[in-house]
Order: sequence, then C-alpha cells, then structure tokens
Amino acid sequence: MPAEASPLKLTIQDNVKAAMRAKEKDRLVTLRTIMAEIKQIEVDKRVDVDDDGIVTILTKMCKQRRDSLSQFEKAGRNDLARIEVAELAVINEFMPTPMTDDEIAAAIAETISQTGASSPKEMGVVMNMLRPKLQGKADMGAVSGLVKAALTV
Repeated sequence: MPAEASPLKLTIQDNVKAAMRAKEKDRLVTLRTIMAEIKQIEVDKRVDVDDDGIVTILTKMCKQRRDSLSQFEKAGRNDLARIEVAELAVINEFMPTPMTDDEIAAAIAETISQTGASSPKEMGVVMNMLRPKLQGKADMGAVSGLVKAALTV
C-alpha cells in the first residue's frame, strides 16, 4: 500500500485541477512545473516527498525565479520579467507563512544557547540546527548574516 501523499502535495494537485477547469493557462503551467519538480525528486530518490521536502523544492524554485527576474530586469526584458513575477506569486501561495524578524532573532538566540556556540567558527553547527526550523520561512542568506553577527559579538 503506497504511503499517504503529503497534504501540501494534495493541495497543489487540487489547484492543478481547479486551474484546468478555470482554463487559467499561465497558472496551470506553473503548477505543473511544481508537480514535475516534486515528481523528479520522487523518481530520482525513490521516496515520497513530504511537506518539508516540498517546501525545500519551492524555496529553490523561488530563488531561481528571483535570480531570473533580476537578470531580465537588468536586460530590460519586462515581458520575461512579468512571467517570472507571475510564477513567483503562484509558488509563494504554497510557501509557509514567513517568520517575523523577532521570531527569527529568538530562534537564533535559542539555537546559539543550545549549541553553546561562541565564535564564528561554530557558525556551521548553528546553521545546521536552524535550517530545518527556518527553511522556507526565512531568507537563509539573511539568517546566516544574523548568526554571524550574533557570534562575532
């Protein structure tokens, strides 16, 4: 008997069906791209992707879209930039609610006290503990900077 699909995956599949019924072509393309990314991971790794895995996939897709968006804007390709913005909006619908700056600061402080880290050399340990808690809920690049600042004090 196959494992039960993750709730997030089922939500995305339901959105695919709704987009097909509503004939929303652009939205449908993005949703199918998300499903293809999930399926690719499932086939390659021979696993059923859970919600955390899907958030990781969506985070990667958002980063790719943001990178493309900045390149298109620099090149003056507003037509392509609009497509990236639309895709980002669809992908973000399935992302967890972003954490506030205070919540991020509290998570960093808690993790530093748990690990006993006291210097930037121990940043990797702190980041490895924070990543599962904050993935998809915070910009990990910004979190990295905040951890470094906290450990440099």
